[in-house]
Amino acid sequence: MRTPPSPPKSTPRRTRWPIMALAALLITSAFDSGCAHRSRRVSTTAADLALTRVVLYRNGIGYFERHGAVKDDTLRLRVRKDQVNDLLKSLTVVDRGTGKAVSVSMPLDADIWASAALASLDPGEGSLATLLDALRGTEVVLQTKSGRVAGRVVMVEEVFGEPPEDQPRTFEGFPIPVPTTADHKVTLLAGAQLRIVRLSKVRGVTLRDGDLALHLHRRLDASAGEGMFQQVEVDVRLVGANTHDLVVSYVVAAPMWKPTYRVVLPEEGKGQGLLQGWAVVDNLSGEDWRDVSMSLTSGSPIAFRFDLHTPRGVARADLTPAGQRQQARVAIGETTYEEEEGEEAAVAEMEKKADEARSAAAEERYRKPMAQPAPSRGSASSSKMRMKRAMDLDDDAFGGEDEAAGPSGGSGRGYYDALEADAPEEPTLDAATLQRSTMASAKARKVSGLTQFDLADKVTVPDGTATMVALVNETVEAEETYLFRPGGAGPGFEQNPYRVVRFRNNTKFVLEPGPISIYAGGNFVGEGLSEAVGAGTSATIPFAVEPEIAVTRAASHSGDELRLTRIVRGVLSVRTYRKSTTKYTVTGKRAGGYTVLVRHPSAGPDFELRERPPGTEDLVNAYLVPVTVAKDKKEASVELTEQTPSNTTLTIWDDRAIRLIELALQVPALDAQTRAKLEPVLRLRQELGKIDTTIDGLRRQQIELDRRANETRQNLEAIKRDPKAGALRAKLSARLDEFTRDGDKLGRQIVELNSQRLEKKIELEDMIQDLDLETPAPEAAPQAKPKE
Repeated sequence: MRTPPSPPKSTPRRTRWPIMALAALLITSAFDSGCAHRSRRVSTTAADLALTRVVLYRNGIGYFERHGAVKDDTLRLRVRKDQVNDLLKSLTVVDRGTGKAVSVSMPLDADIWASAALASLDPGEGSLATLLDALRGTEVVLQTKSGRVAGRVVMVEEVFGEPPEDQPRTFEGFPIPVPTTADHKVTLLAGAQLRIVRLSKVRGVTLRDGDLALHLHRRLDASAGEGMFQQVEVDVRLVGANTHDLVVSYVVAAPMWKPTYRVVLPEEGKGQGLLQGWAVVDNLSGEDWRDVSMSLTSGSPIAFRFDLHTPRGVARADLTPAGQRQQARVAIGETTYEEEEGEEAAVAEMEKKADEARSAAAEERYRKPMAQPAPSRGSASSSKMRMKRAMDLDDDAFGGEDEAAGPSGGSGRGYYDALEADAPEEPTLDAATLQRSTMASAKARKVSGLTQFDLADKVTVPDGTATMVALVNETVEAEETYLFRPGGAGPGFEQNPYRVVRFRNNTKFVLEPGPISIYAGGNFVGEGLSEAVGAGTSATIPFAVEPEIAVTRAASHSGDELRLTRIVRGVLSVRTYRKSTTKYTVTGKRAGGYTVLVRHPSAGPDFELRERPPGTEDLVNAYLVPVTVAKDKKEASVELTEQTPSNTTLTIWDDRAIRLIELALQVPALDAQTRAKLEPVLRLRQELGKIDTTIDGLRRQQIELDRRANETRQNLEAIKRDPKAGALRAKLSARLDEFTRDGDKLGRQIVELNSQRLEKKIELEDMIQDLDLETPAPEAAPQAKPKE
């Protein structure tokens, strides 16, 4: 609760007052204008321009193209306010006649019109006092009970504890307590007279400035619509002919399209399977898409928002004096060379001829009479026949062998031939039936590194609905197998592999990430989720868990291994390896005859497989290693060794140099010339090593003799004054003399060996003075095979 100051006084209005109910206040205007609040979603529209093409992307944008004729010099587009910035970034107007688009105009963003008075109209902000205070200098008319007061707003003051002027101050001679109140005083300037009105007495406000009233109306429209329902009118001025044949294109926000797939496994477990794909398209544009050409683009193009509608001022330094001393430098323009379009034209002509050939083949198939149904010879053989005929049909529909082979020529069998053979049978969800039930007419092409699916048929998508369109209906190489990931297939399945389907995407399409339903034997057997699968690449999709197979894993790590790579003037370049070995053992409850793919994660970014088992595939930071269990076995294993190299240097005098040179000479790939240079180096280094070893042993003996001689001297010192220790002194003296002779002998040997060492060292240094050679790597060991 506020405490009124004493004595009461007024303060200039500079603080924000709590929100007052503006709905209870009638604001009238001499200039009545505004936009009606819209209660439904609106779209980007253009009069007389029909929507003809839609391209949807996976990054939340859509490309829209409109065609039509305009009999005027102005093209008017109505755009949702929240899409104006995208439109300004991408709007393209092409007059296919002789006219040209001269300029594009639109009203400014209402958010920055007028002054701070508009900011006071934001939801949850401002009050009548704040609004009037922001209108300083504006002429208004305040309506009170006693009449009308007109003038320009000078200030708005906030007052506390000041009683109204019509309230009595005393009663029967006693002062009346002043209640704790808060109010505002509005000061208006009319001519030379200042008039003060209490805001609590004001019942209405009239704005004399019609433009300001217009801005307030538009700001209120913007607050009510928040951009989703408000539209901005964009005018494109045209010159030239009276009638303009226009193509208008633009990019605005649109929901991303979503892929979904189906894979039908071959009956034999490995062979020709069926891959089908659809795209789910959502239309939230505010208008129906009727008979439009639709394309779907995969990939990750960069798209962002950028405000081009709101004016922005930039503070600049005044460099008027500096500009008088500046002079622009002449720059020569550069010319770019466009690529020839001959190759693209040839490709387009080939595609056109292929389309005409496919259309003629389709008409010929429909003209053929239907033959009598052939008898069925069992479900298994019939299913195989259906798959084969479906493959033949696929060759016909997608440009296979020439249909001149005729009905009995294999590739000439078409849709009706397949129906004739299978007419008596019950329909099943096999590959042939599913392939016949889907018509995918999309064509894939590359556009700046992105894959674009162009639908051959026109598409109709009503506003506010979602539609599925077929993209892929192709036979692919597929197989069912098992996949083990470290950690297993989840809680309770830590040692069990997944059942997976592996297929090769031999289509022209890049399969975007999406769910994949798996069918086998006419039944749904599971579903999985795939990452993006490029054209010509393979994918492995887990869809179930196999509890009858267990995979165990054992890992070990070893120390460094050294290998000589080069010798330059006595400096040895050495490569060291750290090893990590992992063993996987596959055990099944039944006899083998199957393969488990083991996804082995890499031990580190610098590690690589020392020996690659046959069939190993590279993944991102992992390997896919097959482990095959023989038909008469229940267990198989594979051992993977990874190593990471690092380089270091040693001198020829390092004790490890001898072993490194010995290993280098054991490499069969070492040429004779290099071997002839290394062998004498190794011989001299070995001799030096022997001398060093001998000297080291002699010095140890010398140190031991010196220690024992010192002990003997200390003993002699202890008994030198004992007359009874004469015999002991003689014995110790003789021993000391012996130690001294032995020490001198060892010293002479060490000196002689050091002399020999120096000679050999000089010889070795002369030998390696100009030595510069590389040593080959040892031959790789035979590739690892799974152990049964």
